Amino acid sequence: MTKGTINVSVENIFPLIKKFLYSDHEIFLRELVSNATDATLKLKHLTSIGEAKVEYGSPIIEVKVDKDNKKIHVIDQGLGMTAEEVQKYINEVAFSGAEEFVEKYKDKISDSGIIGHFGLGFYSAFMVAEKVEIITKSYKDEPAAHWTCDGSPNFTIEEADKTNRGTEIILHIAEDSTEFLDESRIKTLLLKYNKFMPIPIKFGTKEETLPLPEGADKDAKPEKVTVDNIINNTNPAWTKQPTDLKDEDYKSFYRELYPMQFEDPLFNIHLNVDYPFNLTGILYFPKLSNDLNLQKDRIQLYQNQVFVTDNVEGIVPEFLTMLRGVIDSPDIPLNVSRSYLQADSNVKKISSYITRKVADKLKSLFSDNREDFEKKWNDIKVVIEYGMLSDEKFFEKAEAFALYPTVDDAYFTYDELYNKIKAKQTDKDDKLVILYTSDKEAQHSYIEAAKAKGYEVLLMDSPIVSHLMQKLETTKEKVSFARVDADHIDKLIDKDEAKVSKLTEEEKISLEDLLKEVIPSEKFMVQLETMNSDDAPFIITQPEFMRRMKEMQQTGGGMFGMGNMPEIYNLVVNTNSDLVSEIINTKTRKKQERLISQSLDLARLSQGLLKGKELSEFIKRSYEMIK
Repeated sequence: MTKGTINVSVENIFPLIKKFLYSDHEIFLRELVSNATDATLKLKHLTSIGEAKVEYGSPIIEVKVDKDNKKIHVIDQGLGMTAEEVQKYINEVAFSGAEEFVEKYKDKISDSGIIGHFGLGFYSAFMVAEKVEIITKSYKDEPAAHWTCDGSPNFTIEEADKTNRGTEIILHIAEDSTEFLDESRIKTLLLKYNKFMPIPIKFGTKEETLPLPEGADKDAKPEKVTVDNIINNTNPAWTKQPTDLKDEDYKSFYRELYPMQFEDPLFNIHLNVDYPFNLTGILYFPKLSNDLNLQKDRIQLYQNQVFVTDNVEGIVPEFLTMLRGVIDSPDIPLNVSRSYLQADSNVKKISSYITRKVADKLKSLFSDNREDFEKKWNDIKVVIEYGMLSDEKFFEKAEAFALYPTVDDAYFTYDELYNKIKAKQTDKDDKLVILYTSDKEAQHSYIEAAKAKGYEVLLMDSPIVSHLMQKLETTKEKVSFARVDADHIDKLIDKDEAKVSKLTEEEKISLEDLLKEVIPSEKFMVQLETMNSDDAPFIITQPEFMRRMKEMQQTGGGMFGMGNMPEIYNLVVNTNSDLVSEIINTKTRKKQERLISQSLDLARLSQGLLKGKELSEFIKRSYEMIK
């Protein structure tokens, strides 16, 4: 038996490993199973090139929980190690890495998460174990070795009687980590981190019912057999070639990834690149709601089929974090800090590649079947609009497939829309005015007024649309967006057409004074306008700039302080309306005030602004007026 002391300059490094190297102790299982997988795949490679003169066979990895003896076993049938290799790789290489790690990060060790960067995966075992044993036999014709360490720098290596190839790691679980002796906890971790590992992972056994043979007696009972419980899918969809997969295969894999998701995805994007970096994966476009906060962290990041994280910000462009699916790249380290990721050149290339691939897929879907793309637009527009705002290259590519739907369910690209409305919706200053509504029902009367003029009205109702319009206005020349209730229609698209008012200047002054007495000035700015006689007598509008800045600040952006500004509305009074003439000509002040209040409330009602006590008073007054 050999005894020894691991040569480290940091006294008792194990408490540091246990406390700092990982933010979550559960990672130990991922690391040990990953090591077992590596050992198995290395053996596969050596046998395939004839360097290892052994039979590869059908190796598995087994994880066992011995609750009574407070032990966890991780067993593989990989290439194993000789005593000399144990001494080299466990005692020397890993601990030199540990020493380097502690030295480099001693001032900020508490917030580091880069243990994998130093090859310290095996030592994560000491986060949960008070003692660790390795029993291993190499594929080479040498005796098996038994390594033991009790969490101090002291270790022993002795010969073991293990006869079959591979390695068994035995963890003697510490008192503060007994939660990991719960089989359901271990199963949960295996499914979280190792669900798609390339080597079968056995965790216990299960009963299966064999199918009855053809011609069996109708009273025959099917036989039950006990089989290994293999918890992983060793050949998930993203590891296959797109040509080998059908649409149902993609949907089936989606359900495997998200068993609680009952709606099928709208479409998928298969990623597969091997230069200048390695990356495979499948991204899915799910049906998205307008709540951006609920959508993120559904993409799973893997390294060689080992789960790393579902927080892929920095790897996947932010606007695509609302998608779902899998990204697998050996070029992304297993354990890295956020700042390390953001500075990594491969990560930046990967992010750009994914953006380009998604844009190309969207363009092909649009070109191949525009009708189907239009049907899906409402379910995917938030991602596309977000991408147009946050990524300049995506914005340029999106010109080909970003859609602008109208209230009548017609869909246009920007160029198509521009060509359709240019003739009618260009104002006196040669500026194209694009009208839109954020709510077809609430702004119905304003929409009808615009359509009566032959104008197109877009339906733009996503939560970030104010930001998008601002972006388009600064990108396109002589273009502005205006919500249909931002002013009366002749002012929104001002053609400089002179209209004659029915009222004299004296009557206008008299009307203004009367309106100021009845209408609360803190809520409404009154403006008299000469309009068509059949236009509404009173119209409430909300200035585009003020409203849009408030909306932008609520979703991040806009002008500072605008989000807290009170709501301000304009009350546009049509001086050519017969009702306005009646108000002026009415002899009694009380009736004038009643007509003004009733007209104001009707205008408020059309904007959804009449509520509570004021709505009750309006209803009561309306009944009194029709008696």
